[in-house]
Amino acid sequence: MADKLTDAQIDAIVQRVKGQLGKGQDGQPSSSPSSVSSVPPHLSYVGRAGRATPEPGAVGKDGIYPDLDSAVTAARRGYLALDTMTLAKRTELVAAIRSIMRANAELLARMAHEETGLGRVEDKIQKNLLVIEKTPGPESLQPLAWTGDRGLTLVERAPYGVFGVITPSTNPTSTIINNAIGLISAGNAAVFNVHPGAKKVSAYQLQLLNRAIVAAGGPPDLLTAPTEPTVESAQALMQHPGIRILLVTGGGAVVKLAMASGKRAICAGPGNPPVVVDETADLDLAGKQIVFGASFDNNVICVEEKEVFAVECIADKLKAAMLANGAVELPSYRLRALEKLIFDKFPGPREHGVMKKEWIGRNAGKILKELGIDAPDARLVLVEVPVEHPLIRTEQLMPVLPLARVRNVDEGIDLAVQAEHGFGHTASMFSRNIDALSRMARAINTSIFVKNGPNLAGLGYGGEGFTSMSIASPTGEGLTNALTFTRVRRCTLVDHFRIV
Repeated sequence: MADKLTDAQIDAIVQRVKGQLGKGQDGQPSSSPSSVSSVPPHLSYVGRAGRATPEPGAVGKDGIYPDLDSAVTAARRGYLALDTMTLAKRTELVAAIRSIMRANAELLARMAHEETGLGRVEDKIQKNLLVIEKTPGPESLQPLAWTGDRGLTLVERAPYGVFGVITPSTNPTSTIINNAIGLISAGNAAVFNVHPGAKKVSAYQLQLLNRAIVAAGGPPDLLTAPTEPTVESAQALMQHPGIRILLVTGGGAVVKLAMASGKRAICAGPGNPPVVVDETADLDLAGKQIVFGASFDNNVICVEEKEVFAVECIADKLKAAMLANGAVELPSYRLRALEKLIFDKFPGPREHGVMKKEWIGRNAGKILKELGIDAPDARLVLVEVPVEHPLIRTEQLMPVLPLARVRNVDEGIDLAVQAEHGFGHTASMFSRNIDALSRMARAINTSIFVKNGPNLAGLGYGGEGFTSMSIASPTGEGLTNALTFTRVRRCTLVDHFRIV
């Protein structure tokens, strides 16, 4: 499958979105400049591919501010206004967010791909739609009450105020949608320091969101951002006195900074999800689902499969199933060439390396072409390696999947625990042995553990449950949602209000 839409398809998307955005709720052209459907002006930004792409509106408009202090001040005003509104109004605001993002899911996916160069447009569309439909809203904020001889106690979920939010370049638009729905559902405002590599699409998206919120009767500036996000502005955000709490989705370095900030931090850090396949597994299913998961959006999502441990007696059959589903195996004699191509720092055995940024999120076919293999439609590069190879220990964030043979399932589980580094993020296993599945689930101790399916099922994509793009394993919250972004308040009335 191609990694880019054709020019004709892109033009059709833009025209369709512009048509949708230019209509009011009754289907007639909207005359209000603040309509949910209005688009920020200045269609002049040129993306990576050289095509005209919508650019955000003027600085200081719809949440985008020239400096961090202005963004924080505006978000504080937005929060105070939201705090006077009802839960029913929050529900309306979230519905407006879902609507405007649904109308722009394709456009935002294409803009993100053009600006960052990462992943696949068609998969980014699916990520956007996933978070639009399966991110919990205000309905998740259910109160608790106790009554007894001594009266009534009520527990409710209250907002924190203004969040400082860090988002990645790997999943820029889906993370913003997911975070925005959860934060506003909980009654908060947020200042975003987006990844500099995705600043244009993120600013455009935040402006769309703010316009939708205002058009639905909400306050302006619930979601703000500085015009030029940098590492320095991220650090300043973490220390800013106007920020009550942090929500960080990114790599290990930014997580460490957030956790050392002195503020409470909800941190979604790195992962290196292992897959164990034993001799009882449905190998056709395993091969299909591993390729699907590890190749989705070119493996830039932290939750996706990063290495496979296959029991020796079924390894060849598993590889055959993977090759039948879009993987291309790299010959062993090309392994050294692959290492030179994708590693910036190649470490010793059982150590974590550093990948070259220019290959992160690139198509498998492009990687193979550099290695002299013509397979433009390949979804995944499969490479068999020994268990001590650095590919096993390194989060590649590209469609290159190392597979190592193990003697038995117990060795596979032990090695999976080592390869996961204690991140506590995600892992999976294909097996019909309930004892083995239970043993790995306990040993790996991850926020997400998937049995007999792709890791994306753990996000509700092909599986049950709600979704999240911020998996807060380092700080223990797991899959974040509106409840995560609230604090617990208790109110007690003594000796009254019991009705029985």
